[in-house]
Amino acid sequence: IPAVATERQLAQRLREHLEEEQMLDGRYRLQQVPGDRVALPVLEEKLSQLCLPPEMPCELVWIQDPVPSRASRRRTPAQTLRDELQHLLGGNWSEELERDVPHAWQRHGDLVLLGEDSFRAAPWERLGPALWETVASALGAQRVARRGRVLPDGMRTPSVTLLLGQDGWVEHVDNGIRYTFDVTKCMFSPGNITEKLRVASLPCSGEVLVDLYAGIGYFTLPFLVHAGAAFVHACEWNVHAVEALRRALVLNRVQDRCCVHHGDSRKLELRDTADRVNLGLIPSSEEGWPVACRVLKKDTGGVLHIHHNVETPPAPTPVLPAERGSPEVQHPMEDTGKERVGARVRLEWQRWAEATATRIQGLLVELHRRPWRTSILHVETVKSYAPHVHHLVLDLECRPVLP
Repeated sequence: IPAVATERQLAQRLREHLEEEQMLDGRYRLQQVPGDRVALPVLEEKLSQLCLPPEMPCELVWIQDPVPSRASRRRTPAQTLRDELQHLLGGNWSEELERDVPHAWQRHGDLVLLGEDSFRAAPWERLGPALWETVASALGAQRVARRGRVLPDGMRTPSVTLLLGQDGWVEHVDNGIRYTFDVTKCMFSPGNITEKLRVASLPCSGEVLVDLYAGIGYFTLPFLVHAGAAFVHACEWNVHAVEALRRALVLNRVQDRCCVHHGDSRKLELRDTADRVNLGLIPSSEEGWPVACRVLKKDTGGVLHIHHNVETPPAPTPVLPAERGSPEVQHPMEDTGKERVGARVRLEWQRWAEATATRIQGLLVELHRRPWRTSILHVETVKSYAPHVHHLVLDLECRPVLP
């Protein structure tokens, strides 16, 4: 880096001058150089504007191995990225460019996946490959990709552009499970981590499972690796997800306990097979309900894990006594209000669960021509999918009624 070297007693005055002119490079410390002098780091793009006070005995030197400042060592990756980009662009920085710099991203091994709104302003395009090399360097990555909108093709195919690097295949470790996929062909949903952890803790030892929407193995792998399932039939119609799943089964050494069915799960030919069925599709897995009923063991039944997005309309604003003209006002406690809203939310979810249980029971009776009972074991909240819409999972026990 370039630096201005001066006598020790004059270093503070020169530092104040450089700071006032916004020429000091804050990423590096002041550094001792031979001759009892101190070197002050200067921004390279400001050298042409450098005009030093004539009364100060100093000279321009180049430092090969500058010492990072304490402040730079404490900086977040987002701050480091912004600083590197400012350095790359020199004096061409603007508020528009500032807004274009991402503050969050997904990391998959040595690949960083940026959001779709990152680096869209025209000035970035003129930088060419230097931009992506700078981004990779600042974030400690080797490859950079940018996410686009999910394609409406029924397979949730991502529109991802690889910006730096030749290969989109990555590996992601989650709860001790190794997932692998091509980021340009498949999605990874970190928002489902709570459900993946829950699935991993279910008592599935010795059970046969059918995962109707396996994807890259979000739930297939936890069932096999942690929950102790004896065997899983994994159904998936996206050829890229099927390849990713098959690779991940080998990575986790469970390929002998899984059969991958490539194709439309509605046409699955299995029957009377499963102790447990996972229907991990949102906004609704309803099209898979008849298949789930068909693959359950007809003599013993089993458990269905039914994913669904449930709309919860906002609660009406309560009218307080003061608004009705009452002379005595009692303000409700904040916690009480939360409990009231929470109870209403749970009521909406319970209604959905009960309606689903009734529908599934009807499908089972129609299929087997004998009485069945369904019991709600649990309703799990995965995440808020949209305003007033929640991704839920219903654990539904389904058993034939013995004569």
